[in-house]
Amino acid sequence: MNQAVSLEVATLAGGCFWCIEAVFREIDGVEDVVSGYAGGASVNPTYEQVCTGKTGHAEAVQVSFNPASISYREILEIFFSVHDPTTPNRQGADVGTQYRSAIFYHNDRQRAVAEQLIGEIDEARLWGRLMVTQIAPLDRFYPAEDYYQQYFSRHPEQAYCQMVILPKVSHLRKHWTKRLKSQSSIQ
Repeated sequence: MNQAVSLEVATLAGGCFWCIEAVFREIDGVEDVVSGYAGGASVNPTYEQVCTGKTGHAEAVQVSFNPASISYREILEIFFSVHDPTTPNRQGADVGTQYRSAIFYHNDRQRAVAEQLIGEIDEARLWGRLMVTQIAPLDRFYPAEDYYQQYFSRHPEQAYCQMVILPKVSHLRKHWTKRLKSQSSIQ
């Protein structure tokens, strides 16, 4: 008898959603990654509206994963390794509340895991500074426009992809080799 796999969802913001989406598409156990917006008050925001910083939304991704293959904690460990969780409202040259580091939890267990991991990282002073990652309940996630989905895989020649996204993907490939999908299964 073939049982359906029950997927878990993590909603994460760590700067430009193209970067975080590209990273998680390479992780074994991740079934889908959708770029979008979370954490704000505007209903059905557009990319242009979010970029103004006036919607309250962060660029975020929803990562659907198989918890039998990879844990929520491991998802967060990867997330913290590919962005700077110590800079408020900024990732590199991208500045504004829409680029904040945030975890939008779906249940109390996710909140507890996030709080515990941040506490451990801060206590160990792994970043040299305290983390500023927002931990908040997910109210609503709005998928971004189709043009912004799978941006890195569709536009690898773009300058932003080469200068910003590719180094994050390369870092992932170097430090998380045991967690990578085989090249033929990357979406």
